[in-house]
Parts: sequence; structure tokens; C-alpha cells
Amino acid sequence: MSGVPPVMDLYTIHLTNVTEVNTFILLGFTDGFELQFILFVLFLAVYLFTLVGNLGLVLLVIIDSRLHNPMYYFLSVLSFLDACYSSVVTPKMLVNFLAKNKSISYPGCVTQMLLFVTFGTTESFLLAAMAYDRYVAIYNPLLYSVSMTPRVYLPLIITSYLGGFTHAMIHTVATFTLSFCGSNEIRHVFCDIPPLLAIACSDTKMNQLLLFYCVGSVEIVAMVIVLVSYGFILLAILKMRSAEGRKKVFSTCGSHLTGVCIYHGTILFMYVRPSSNYALEHDMIVSVFYTIVIPMLNPIIYSLRNKDVKKAMKKLLKSFH
Repeated sequence: MSGVPPVMDLYTIHLTNVTEVNTFILLGFTDGFELQFILFVLFLAVYLFTLVGNLGLVLLVIIDSRLHNPMYYFLSVLSFLDACYSSVVTPKMLVNFLAKNKSISYPGCVTQMLLFVTFGTTESFLLAAMAYDRYVAIYNPLLYSVSMTPRVYLPLIITSYLGGFTHAMIHTVATFTLSFCGSNEIRHVFCDIPPLLAIACSDTKMNQLLLFYCVGSVEIVAMVIVLVSYGFILLAILKMRSAEGRKKVFSTCGSHLTGVCIYHGTILFMYVRPSSNYALEHDMIVSVFYTIVIPMLNPIIYSLRNKDVKKAMKKLLKSFH
């Protein structure tokens, strides 16, 4: 009998063998140094363009009085959001392209996910708020300055951020209450939800349902607001007699619709589908697209087709000569 360990000793041996993860390894795209260096140069250029384009747009809205109206306030908030969104993911990814040690600490992974989901969800709500702003401006332009006052647009912006943070807290808490006791290698370039669920030791069925229904709900709310707003905008366009007026409206709204379709399309593809359809290698490319490439595209989408922004840009450039 002396050779049989007591029950408590067996329990202790079991706990000793199950070691909780305190760091994660971000495996990224490839191990080949040459390809990693090419990707480093490419994404560094994209990131610098993202910062210059988005923060430059924020600066334009601040310094040019012609851009002091709610439409451009929303646009400046979106640009600042995109700069932050990209900065949560890109710097760490750039370091990992050249570093041998691709680890991220447990608290660092928690923080990255919290910020990433916060900014991503906030952008969904903000794009919906921008659609409502366009509806107010086009459907009844004479009352726009009265209807869209700071009492209206500031709560819309604040609510977007609060909604984003609440959504992020739900997923971050749900994900990191899981047990990570096996592999600590994340097949991704940042701490996204699906690849973390893939390496968890705990049952992740509830997390997968939470991901599907929460992201689905956010997307439904945001898309309903966008579709209803643009439904009324379409009615307003059909009532317009001036061809020039229609052209101006299409120019203004076309850029916003382009941004909405690209962003929401990638989010729906990534998260609102059965977990059995996840393919981490393909999903990594899609994730990079909406966290790094879309924030770079937004300044191009919203500024190249906007006469006021182009005029403000020319004025700013002339001031340096």
C-alpha cells in the first residue's frame, strides 16, 4: 500500500503536469528570412502611408475652417481610429518579421485583443453614424446645421466608442478565462480570437457561439442603419431635378458606401460563419487586409473624391512654399 500515492498527491502530480501558458508565440506568415524582409519593407511602407494619410486628414480638419462641419468631424474621428487600429497590430508584426523571438506576453496579448476588437467594432458603429449623417445632410439640407448639432454628433461618436469597448470586453474576458495549457504557438500575426480559440485546452463552443452571435448582432445593427439611411438618400436623389446635384450626392456618398462595403464584407467573412469553416492561413491574410490595408485605403477613398478635402490639401501644401 505504501507504493500507491494518496489522492491529494495524485491531484498535485496532475497540476504539476498542466502548466499554464504565460507567453504566446506569433508564428506569422513564413520562416524564410528573404520573404520576411520583403514583407517587412512592404508593410512598413503601408503603415507609414496609413499614419501620414489618416493623421494628415485629422490635421486638415483641425486647421481648415471649411472642413468645420459634422461630416468632416466624423471623417477625422474615423481617420484617427484607423491610425490607432493599425498601430495596435502593425508595429509588433514588423518587429516579428526581423526578430528571432516572436513571443508576446500574456498581458500583451490580452491588451492587443482588447484594443483591436474595440477599434474594429467602433469603426462599424462609426460608419453607421456617418451614414445617418449623410441622410440628414441630403434628405433635408436646409435643416442640416440645426439637426446635426454637437448635441447630436458627439453622443453618436461617444456611443460608438462605448459600444466598441463593451463588445471588446465581452470577447476578451470570454477568451482569456479559457485555459491555455498546451501549445502556445498562435498561427497568426496578432492575438485574434479564432486562432486563440484553436489552441485553448477548454471547451470553446460557448466562445464560438458568442463570436458568431455578438459579431453578427453588431453587423446587423450597423448594416440596418446604413441600408435605411441610404434608402432615404436614394429617395432624395430620385426627387432631385438637377443633374449636378445628383452628381455631387453620388460623389459624396459613393466614397462612404465603398468604405462600408469593403470593411463590413471582410468582417462578415471573418467572423460570422461556422467555426468548422475557419482556415487559419487564409483568415490571416483577410485579417491583415482589414486591420492594415483598409486603414491605408480609407484616406484615399474619402479624400480623392472630395473637392473640399482636395482644396484644403492644396491650400496646406501652398503654405509650405
